[in-house]
Amino acid sequence: MITVSERAALQVDNLMSQENLGGDYFIRVSVVGGGCSGLSYKMDFDNEDQEGDQVFESNGKKVVCDMKSFLYLCGTELDFSDGLNGKGFQFNNPNANRTCGCGESFSV
Repeated sequence: MITVSERAALQVDNLMSQENLGGDYFIRVSVVGGGCSGLSYKMDFDNEDQEGDQVFESNGKKVVCDMKSFLYLCGTELDFSDGLNGKGFQFNNPNANRTCGCGESFSV
């Protein structure tokens, strides 16, 4: 399962409102090759399911992930921080053995 923290859910609502995205849009998360640790997180808004998608509901948000990315993201929490040490979405991934200093890439 992939979960969304309450702070991240509020920020998603703000962003979707700013971009005038309707209720049929959801969060799509995935893993792509790259970054200083080998794999990077990707997050977008989407409104089309793809074959093989894994679908989750958390804090009122629909989260969709392709099966290949789900193997890396199982158990991950999407959070949001607006603190002094950085602002933005964060992936709290229990499967990551190593992350880079900025937290945007990881390895397993």
